[in-house]
Amino acid sequence: MAAAATPLLSGQRSPVQRQLLAPQVGQDFSLQQPQAKVTVAVGETLTLSCTTSGTAGPGPVMWLKGWGNGNTTIYDQSKQDPSSRVTRAVDRSDTDFTIHMRNFQPNDVGTYYCVKFVKGNTGDDEVFKHGRGTEVSVHEAALLPGMVAAAVVLCFLLLLGLFIALCIYRRKRQGRVGSPCPARTAARGSFSSVPLRCCAGTPSTSSEVLDAETSHVPSQSSKEENDIHYADLQPLPPAMWRSRSPGTAPTEYASLRGAAK
Repeated sequence: MAAAATPLLSGQRSPVQRQLLAPQVGQDFSLQQPQAKVTVAVGETLTLSCTTSGTAGPGPVMWLKGWGNGNTTIYDQSKQDPSSRVTRAVDRSDTDFTIHMRNFQPNDVGTYYCVKFVKGNTGDDEVFKHGRGTEVSVHEAALLPGMVAAAVVLCFLLLLGLFIALCIYRRKRQGRVGSPCPARTAARGSFSSVPLRCCAGTPSTSSEVLDAETSHVPSQSSKEENDIHYADLQPLPPAMWRSRSPGTAPTEYASLRGAAK
């Protein structure tokens, strides 16, 4: 014989009624996490968006980095930490759970989830709803700003060194080739001006040639020792070379005398 059913008190629901009503709790609740991917530079502020609508059972909204056993709690609505670098965009809002993460670092790269928890039968928080996840990556150009600056400085120094080397090379080359000195004129007393040319150039116009030429000059009297001589060494024309005796240097000597003051 079946036991008599226990009468229900006023306002008490049967187990069947509770099962039928349970699925309706939180049916109108929704959670939106619109960002699929976000790129942020090192040192900047990361913003992760999450909003909710409708009603659900009691329980906090959290932000988790990663999913599964290896996840890390980034933000917990029930545990506010003023010293944390993660803060709410709209403080104390019941629908907007967007967060800001200051001073983003490369180790912050990962996938973040906005999760709504409710109290379970054991009293522990259980996952009720969660977003699709936001994949956060770091801006590649901002990973190593110091190296970029160093590369720019290095390129500048290389270009500067190349420019200096080119200038030195051109100076040395101009020094080897040499440029003829402009003709100068000299006048002494009543003598007419005579063009003089410098002796810079090839080794054949050095002081040895000048000594060889002066050896052919007739000795002057002691009275003329104080005279000033100006010499102009010029190659003889080919016709005059044939008229000179063999072994004679192919040069011409001209002397101008002027009284020394």
